[in-house]
Amino acid sequence: MVPIIEAINLSQIYEKKQVLKDVNLQLERGDMLALIGPNGAGKTTLLRLLDLLEKPSSGRIIFDGNDVTASGRSRLKARRRMAFIHQKPIVFNLNVYNNVACGLRFRHENKRLIKEKVEHVLELVGMSDYHKRDARTLSGGEMQRVAIARALVTEPAVLFLDEPTANLDPTSVSKVEEILARIISEDKTALLMVTHDMAQGQRVARKIGVLVKGEILQIGSPNDIFLAPASTRVAEFVGVENILPGMIASKENELATVDVNGMKIQAITDLAPRENVYVMIRPEDITITRARENTSARNNFEGRITRIIPLGPLTRIEIDCGIPLLGVITTRSAGEMALAVDSKIYASFKATAIHVIKRL
Repeated sequence: MVPIIEAINLSQIYEKKQVLKDVNLQLERGDMLALIGPNGAGKTTLLRLLDLLEKPSSGRIIFDGNDVTASGRSRLKARRRMAFIHQKPIVFNLNVYNNVACGLRFRHENKRLIKEKVEHVLELVGMSDYHKRDARTLSGGEMQRVAIARALVTEPAVLFLDEPTANLDPTSVSKVEEILARIISEDKTALLMVTHDMAQGQRVARKIGVLVKGEILQIGSPNDIFLAPASTRVAEFVGVENILPGMIASKENELATVDVNGMKIQAITDLAPRENVYVMIRPEDITITRARENTSARNNFEGRITRIIPLGPLTRIEIDCGIPLLGVITTRSAGEMALAVDSKIYASFKATAIHVIKRL
């Protein structure tokens, strides 16, 4: 299948500063890619390039099989099949129906078709009962749903969303996410969404891309990104705080013994013995107990607590087991176990909970 939109070695430079570097990605109809990354990573710049609002310093943009990087005519034609949802919803001084219909009127659609399409998208976004309301009197979440309806009514091949729920309350966020799920289920439109909310990316996206300092570090399923990050840079960004350098000392089938500063950690990996690696363990995958327990976990280490950091309902526990480990437990559990700095504890985790990558 030909991608509906593709970026090939896309770069952008502003005043000698490289904002994007050799970005490659592609989307097919029905795809939903959530782009995550820190502030200043270049996420909004990438959206603007793909939406053909700006021209790149180098690289190409292919839309529906045609190179639209430079040609004014082809860019204009492609833009008519794209739509952009901003972080702050924009509504016109019109009622909801006319806000949604304006794009079709600009395209000189007939009244009957306009009515059918507007009624369909208002139902899709749950705003059918609001068609006569002055759009300026709506709540922020309702305005965003009107903005989404106005974008969808033109039946775009690609929909770009720049932090579409950043300023909304939790109920409105949930409604917008429900709308996005409906759009994806129709399998007609490709969606590319920038979000600062990593949990939201996991909830709604089929694929997630990690953009850091203008570079795409990894694109994959939510499980790929959060459970099997391809590099330490991705791991650090998505919250894998136990990243330990070591070497595979031995291996039996897929079960490897990794030497980490003299400690032996068992992990599942397809890498070979003598390979220098990083062992990655998410804090929430570490079980903390006051006594050694019989457990199926292959890794069980005695240690002492070096630091306790309460964070509302959760508490971070820093442990010295001969190697530094960080675990996360509920604050209630920490209180029930009477954990304190210098307490002796046991930290255990399964071999299957460990992600191992080659150390270059």
